[in-house]
Formats: sequence, structure tokens, C-alpha cells
Amino acid sequence: MTYSYPAGTDLKIKWGVVSNYHDGETFLAELSITNLSQLPLPGEGWALYFNSCRKTKAGSITGGANIIHVNGDLSKLTPTADFGVLQPGETRTISYIGLLWVIQETDAPLGFYIVYNDGKPEAFAEQIGDPEILPFERPEQRRRKPEDVVPIATPQSRFETNSILSLLSADRIGLITPTPLSETRGTGSFTINASTVIVHAFELDAEAAYLQKVLAQAGVNVDRSTQGTGGIQLKLDKVEAGDSGSAHEAYELEVTTDGIVIAGASGHGVFNAIQSLRQLLPIECFHRPLAALDVPAVRVVDAPRFGYRGVHLDVGRNFSTKETVLRMLEVMALHKINKFHFHVTDDEGWRVEIPSLPELTEIGSKRGFTLDERDHLVPSFGSGAIVDGSHGTGHYSKEEFIEILRYATERHIEVIPEIDVPGHARAAIKAMEARYYRLKGQGKLKEAEEFLLTDFDDKSVYESVQLWHDNVICIAKESCYRFIDTVVSELVSLYREAGAPLLVMHTGGDEIPDGAWEGSPICQAFMKERGMNSIQELLNYFLGRFRDILKKHDLVVAGWEEIALAKEKVGGKTVLKPNPEFVNANFRPYVWNNVWGWGQEDFAYQLANAGYQVVLCNVTNLYFDLAYEKDPAEPGYYWGGFLTTRKPFDFVPLDIYANATVNGWGQPLDAENVAGMARLTPEGRKNIIGLQGQIWGENARSKERVEHYFAPRAISFAERAWVKDPEWTEIADPEKRKAKMDSDWNVFANRLAQRDLLRLDGLGGGYGYRVPVPGARIENGRLHANISLPGFSVRYTLDGSEPAMDSPAYREPMEVKGTVKLAAFTSTGRRGRVISVKA
Repeated sequence: MTYSYPAGTDLKIKWGVVSNYHDGETFLAELSITNLSQLPLPGEGWALYFNSCRKTKAGSITGGANIIHVNGDLSKLTPTADFGVLQPGETRTISYIGLLWVIQETDAPLGFYIVYNDGKPEAFAEQIGDPEILPFERPEQRRRKPEDVVPIATPQSRFETNSILSLLSADRIGLITPTPLSETRGTGSFTINASTVIVHAFELDAEAAYLQKVLAQAGVNVDRSTQGTGGIQLKLDKVEAGDSGSAHEAYELEVTTDGIVIAGASGHGVFNAIQSLRQLLPIECFHRPLAALDVPAVRVVDAPRFGYRGVHLDVGRNFSTKETVLRMLEVMALHKINKFHFHVTDDEGWRVEIPSLPELTEIGSKRGFTLDERDHLVPSFGSGAIVDGSHGTGHYSKEEFIEILRYATERHIEVIPEIDVPGHARAAIKAMEARYYRLKGQGKLKEAEEFLLTDFDDKSVYESVQLWHDNVICIAKESCYRFIDTVVSELVSLYREAGAPLLVMHTGGDEIPDGAWEGSPICQAFMKERGMNSIQELLNYFLGRFRDILKKHDLVVAGWEEIALAKEKVGGKTVLKPNPEFVNANFRPYVWNNVWGWGQEDFAYQLANAGYQVVLCNVTNLYFDLAYEKDPAEPGYYWGGFLTTRKPFDFVPLDIYANATVNGWGQPLDAENVAGMARLTPEGRKNIIGLQGQIWGENARSKERVEHYFAPRAISFAERAWVKDPEWTEIADPEKRKAKMDSDWNVFANRLAQRDLLRLDGLGGGYGYRVPVPGARIENGRLHANISLPGFSVRYTLDGSEPAMDSPAYREPMEVKGTVKLAAFTSTGRRGRVISVKA
């Protein structure tokens, strides 16, 4: 039977959650389809595909439809015999039960497209797009379950939270972020103008050239020289670094009416001083060029607490352009963040060109409707049916990747690439399968198998955290190691061509699902041949081979904590313990899992005490892709909690228990349980080499979303990674302790609003950080409003219209009637989210 079908654009999808309090940890949701075309939608021959991180409970679907999990976060809705025909103008509502809960708009199913002739060679797709998401209003829509007492963000709750803050004068908030070891203000200033000369040591030519470029961008073109005297001097010298974990980054910066002198323990130290000097320049020069730059007199002595201060960006799940990456690197440099963990591969995408394996980007960097994935990958995270132009498609050419490396290197930022294996490897697996089928079809079987990552007879049954059933490479095939060796060698060549240091390679190594390799004939034969009795032994073999490949290039083996953990049977239960096999093998675990209540909060400390060099990546304080607050309109996941701008600032790296009070549900922690967790030993403290903030890409669908996630939280992170533990950690009295914590945050929040974010408003045409949402309440007919970053402009309307830059600014409590709408604005007029309160 042949049909003429409605176009995808003529199908309207609405979605909403009915309740999260349904039946245990499940939710009830409704999805409606409205046919806006002049053609009927038949009751067979089509499937409605979409992406959702929540699976559907089998047998729970009503409305003449069925929902089938395809793979990963891709599902499809198909009509049953009861569906009938959806006539023009008609709406069909389908209800279903989903697993877990949905409380944010980013939980909604996204990226709908309809496939006609589904499952047949003549199948074709029509793009529909994201659904209209119905409001989350009732408690059962905004809480995960009754035990979820994490406060819901409202205008009133924000007002209460912000009530500890007050607007401070400029002389009380500091000049430089991160806060230096010492900052002594002088009198007067020095003016940088066209007659100023940068005089520098020969070894500091790169830093002098960078400073010259920075000043030119600010509007002043200056000369530089290795001889004579000038208004700005750059030199190498011994600098007091205290107990810094990175003494070579120490610097001194002195500005007097006679000039500027920068002394660094190394070129990196001089570069850090230049970033402090940039922050002393007039903020106006970040917005428009100035003919002269007045720099206030000050003496700064500074060195970082940790040598590793990193940011992780996942571009595998959704692609971020080269320009987005360069903008992030610029903000990192300005705040002395010195490591860039570049997550360029994952199940859903391979993002860097490897010339000898072109399929990795020809197939693995693209997503869209496909019959067999020999042309590109299936859609994920709402990327839709159309390949070109989607946030799921894209990669860095060799030239673009080298440009990123050079840009970072100029800013003393080390780029650490992550090639995720053996799990999270589906993009590579499918790309190498496409290569296999192409070459096999040409009669070149040996070449076809050269880099194959698949055991085609593998009957293993598993499901990864991201719901994939086929994302783990076959680590018993020699072609797997040939593939890794080739990729690593080509990356080494790219770094060499860029003149960038490659010191560490990150393997990922995480979230290998239970059941992987158990049904693989190749793996089982390999294990039997070598006398292996467990999958852990097979995984240890893989990690050893990976280490050997990296050892040829003198590279450190990095990975998420799983690379340093092993499964053990304790009291009949399987537990994870530090793996003694790789303690002295140059392994560096990056530890993320400290979700309060999960029982693995102390993994980082266990590994550090066991002798591993550890990077703290704690999800509860350092995952920047988590939602800022519990508001449906706030994008991001929340499985690790909600992450305010203050959370990284409050983090205590060497004592994570210092201010831990509640679990992920907002319930009090079990004090006895916490007391039994590992504390750092003196040697373990030395093995914490630094901190890293993460942006995972599931919801990072655009430059705007990436920048919203990144800042201002990354600036709070930079403060914590650079500065020693705050004084409040030494205060025993709870009330005094809290008062000091709040006072410290008030100073920093003022500096963010009055200095740091004003710079970002002008940086590169304006950086898209998250604009804070006001707090407000009506009391006795009077409007009271405040903001989480004192200094931001809050504007309001009384006539129901949306606030704009020409709306009145809120200054003090005032009498109002009816509905008041408020929003915060940046210095350039960019508006944050609008809130409403009723008198």
C-alpha cells in the first residue's frame, strides 16, 4: 500500500509530565501529536523517533501506540492496530510511564523526526524538531519523589538565599581574580601609551609578544625590546612561592608611577603576572579601544596552591566549534586556569581528524537518520534527522586542531586529549565497521580487518549508563591496539607540528558496563589461552597495553577513577578498591564520583593514600553542566546535585567533609557513615595534584549553552584551585563559621559582578555567561528584590510586558499592585531569565 504522508513540519508535538509520584521511581507523562496537514497520518508504516535519557516502562503506553528503545538515548514510537488514522486537524494523546523522574525541561524527549516506511530500504525521514514542553507547576512535577526536599527555586527562595549579600564598595572587593597571596595598593597610577616600551629578557620573547598583542587589542600599540629601559619590564627572577604546588608559576607584579615591573620564576610565572596586569587595566578597554591605559599602583606577590587547574570540555556528545573552544581558552587564561582536558571522542561522536583513518570523521563525526550507520551515526541528544548543521555533526580538521593547540600553548595552557576507550567508543567502533565493509566489498579483507574494533559474534548482553548496547571495543583483538597506536601516533604528530607539549593522554576508561566481553568468543578464547579467570584481568591486560603504547611517547596514562580501581569480593559483595597493579605505572586517575549517599564519596582520598597522583573532579562541586538551580527552565542535569556559582567557591579540596551536610535528596547525611570514610594521610595530601571542572556535552547544544554552563562558575573554580583553604575551615563555632563563609562569598560575589563579569561582557564581543536570576518577594504590598551577584542591574515592569534595558531599575523597596516582572541585565544589555511576583 502506498501513502502520501504529512510533512514533518505539519506534525505538532507536545509533551508534559503528569506526575513523578507515580509508582516507585517512575513518572507518568503525556505526549500529543497534532496533524496540521491536509493529509491523514495512517495507522501503519511509520515510526516517530526521539531522544530521551529516560527509558519507557514496557506495557505502559496508551493511545494506540508502542514505544521501543532502539539504542543509546534513541527510542521510537510506533502505531499499534488501535491507533487508527490521525485525520487533518486531529490530536492524539499518548500516555506512558517512564523510569526515574523528570523535573527539568532538559529531561524532555527531544529531536523528534518521523520515518515513513520504517525498517524498509525505501525508508525516509521528515524532521519535526523539539516538542512544546508543558509547564512544570505542581509539586509532583517539580520534585523527584516525596523524599526529595531539595528546595525548589522560586523568586521567594532566591530572595532568602541572597539576603546574606550586600553591595560593597570597590576598595573592599580586591582587584585580581584569583585572589593573590598578597595585594598591596599604592598611590597614583602608571599610564601605558604609545611611548611605552616592553623591555624583556631574551627568554621571555613569547610572553612579551603576547603582552604586546593584548595591549594592542586594548587600543595601545607599544614596542618591545631586549635592551634598554622601558615602562614595562619583564624578567626572570627568584620569587617567594611559599608552599605552592607549582613554584615555577610564581610571580611578582609591581606598578608605580614610574612603570611596571614583572618578575616570574619562569615564563609561565611571567604569563600569570600578565593576566593580573590585564585585570588591572580599565574595564572599558575590554569593550572598546583606548588611547591610553591607566594602571593603579599596586604590588602583588603570588603563586598557585595547585599546579593542576583544569577544565574539561566534552565535544563528543555535541560538537563545539573551534571558535567556541578558543573563546573558552581565553577566559581560562585570564583566570590562570592552565589545563584543558579536551574530550574529543565518545559514543556519539569522533571530533578530531586522523588522516590515516578518515572514516573516524567521515562517519563518526556525523549524526542523522540512517538505515545502517555505514554513512553516519544515529541521532543523539535531540540532534535530529538532518545531518548537516545539527549540533551532533562536526569535527576539527587537522589545521583547526593545530590552531587550537597553538592558541592554548601561547597562553601556557596544556591541552590533554581524551580518546575514550575501551568503553564510550561507539563512534570509533561504527567508523571502523564502515571501513571494514567498504574494504571487504573491494576484496581487501586483510586491510578491512586491520583496525577493526568489533567481534561480530559477540553475544554479550549489557547496557551502558547512557543506554548503549554496543559501545565497548573488543580488547582481545590485536587490531584494537593497532588502532590505538595509530591514533596516538598521529596525535603526537599533530602536537609536534603545533609546537605544543603533549605530556598526558587520557583514556577515559570509565563506565564499562557489567556484561561486556562475557559473550565474546574472541575475548573468552583470549582469556582461556592466557589463564585469565576474570574480566578484571582482561581489563588489566588492556590497561597495560595502553600504558605500553603511551610509554613509547613518554606520556602519562590518565583516565577516570576506574583505571585505578579493581573489583573485589568482600563479604559476598562486589566492591571497588584501589588497584595495586598500576600504583607505580605512571597512572593518573581523575576522580569524579563523590555523590553524597552513593557510598563512593571517598574514592579520591583512597586512591591518593594508595599512592596515585589524583586530580579532583568532584561532581557535587565541579560539574559545570549540572543545572544551576532546581528550576525547570534552568538547563542541565542534576543527578549529582544542583551547582550554583557558589558551589566551586565553597569546595574544600583536602577535606570534602568540611561543609557536606545533605545528600542528593536534601536529606541530612548519616554522620556515623561520613565519619567512617577515608581521610587524607600526609602522603595522600601530597598526591592531590589539583582540581578540574567539567562540562559534559549531553545538553551543550550550542555556543550559548556552553558559555552559560562555563561562567561564572569557572571563575569561582579558578579561585578555589589557586587560593589556599579559606579561614573559615579553622573556625569551630558553627555560627561564626557560617558567618565567615558568607562574608567571604559576599566579597567574591561582589568582585564577580563589579569586575570579572564586566570584563567578560566585552571579551570577544561579549562572553555568554549565565546572567543571575533575581530574588523577589511582596511584603505588605511592597516589592523587595535582590540578586545573587551584587552590582548587577535589576529592572522591572508593572504592565505585564517583559523588562528591557529602558525599564526602571529596582533600587529600594516600593509599593506595587498586580504582577511585577523582573530580570537582571549585563552591562551590555543582555537579559537573564524573567521572573514574576504578584502583589
